[in-house]
Amino acid sequence: FIPPGFQVAPETKAVMKWLRSIPFVLSASLHGGELVVTYPYDYSRHPMEEKMFSPTPDEKVFKMLAKAYADAHPVISDQSELRCGGNFVKRGGIINGAEWYSFTGGMADFNYLHTNCFEVTVEVGCEKFPLEEELFTIWHENKGALLNYMEMVHRGIKGIVSDKFGNPIKNARISVRGIQHDVTTGN
Repeated sequence: FIPPGFQVAPETKAVMKWLRSIPFVLSASLHGGELVVTYPYDYSRHPMEEKMFSPTPDEKVFKMLAKAYADAHPVISDQSELRCGGNFVKRGGIINGAEWYSFTGGMADFNYLHTNCFEVTVEVGCEKFPLEEELFTIWHENKGALLNYMEMVHRGIKGIVSDKFGNPIKNARISVRGIQHDVTTGN
């Protein structure tokens, strides 16, 4: 959702076009400033409500994806509440984005609503702008978690939707009973 009068930066438009042209199914946005994995929706169902749990129809899938990252991260999975990100320990190192910090125009919400791509946001550390000498440690803390997260692309249903002659059908709608969110086949 882009509010009326809201200006979209050229680089954002380019990424949106790219996401619509290639059938991505999984992505992650890396941020700094906390140590937690958030998942959609990031924008509250009620815009005037801050910190309101706003699940997607695919809540269980998003929680599984976020946990795959958090559980493989050596610090996020640490049970100490006294560490950076310790206030998310009781939640398993994950949280619904809007329940933590509601905002409009996020890529995770855009991807879910306008593409087939499921995206989580990974807050990789409590320093918003880490020093250069801290980057090596941050990379090593996140490397295994990123690889574990990427492997999640192999979960779920896979296949080719084809006509009676075996020709692939592009833009076919795929529905799952009980989930009010369809996806479409690629080109």
